[in-house]
Amino acid sequence: MLAAAVLSLCPTVAAQGPPDSASSQYSVDQVFFGAGGELNACSGSYCAKQSAGEVAAGNTAGSVFRAQAGFNTDRAPSLSFSVFGGPSDLGYLSQTGTAHTTGSFAVKTYLAGGYAVQIASDPPTNIQSGEQIDPMTTGGTSQVGTEQFGINLAANTTGCGAPANFGAPPVQVPDNTFSFGTVAAGYGTCGTFKYNKGDVVAQSNQSSGETDYTVSFIYNIDEMTSSGYYNYNGVFVATSTF
Repeated sequence: MLAAAVLSLCPTVAAQGPPDSASSQYSVDQVFFGAGGELNACSGSYCAKQSAGEVAAGNTAGSVFRAQAGFNTDRAPSLSFSVFGGPSDLGYLSQTGTAHTTGSFAVKTYLAGGYAVQIASDPPTNIQSGEQIDPMTTGGTSQVGTEQFGINLAANTTGCGAPANFGAPPVQVPDNTFSFGTVAAGYGTCGTFKYNKGDVVAQSNQSSGETDYTVSFIYNIDEMTSSGYYNYNGVFVATSTF
């Protein structure tokens, strides 16, 4: 299992895979059929990958197995998870309006069964008293004057009951023929927000190119919310699945 947990860094985790062709007693690395090819053609200063007359290239998959074809196919599984943007200061929260902000992250995984991204952080916490703003444990809309903290990974508009026009749906890079990330159930509906520590919020059920996600946050307070400074350290954990 490959895993990366990030707050503001962009780690890549990789592990060496098995030989390309192997039995219980013998193995052959980088098996290919074709006119020619070389993975590491190197001089004293430069290296290149060479190929000529490849029979096939790219990804092929069935319901149980998946293969990567081509002389230059990298056989090392990897997971990349990047977080974009910095801290946000929402100023003073009010009982008469909803505060909101966004953040974003990108995920891709190679030679894996897919990935899952989970929430790993507590709701906003009062740094003096330790009191937390009530998380929205079931999906719901923003209710001004009610203590709430929630997120989604959707494009929000006032037309669907969101407090403002903010957020965005996932973006597949370069397109949906290479990248397959999706938002998990409960977190992908316009104007509906939720927050449970440990929930999966984004996922793919196969190796995937980059998917860019935008996380939308809402904050509401009521007359019983303790005064003081609240801090939210958003931590999300990405894990490759096999």
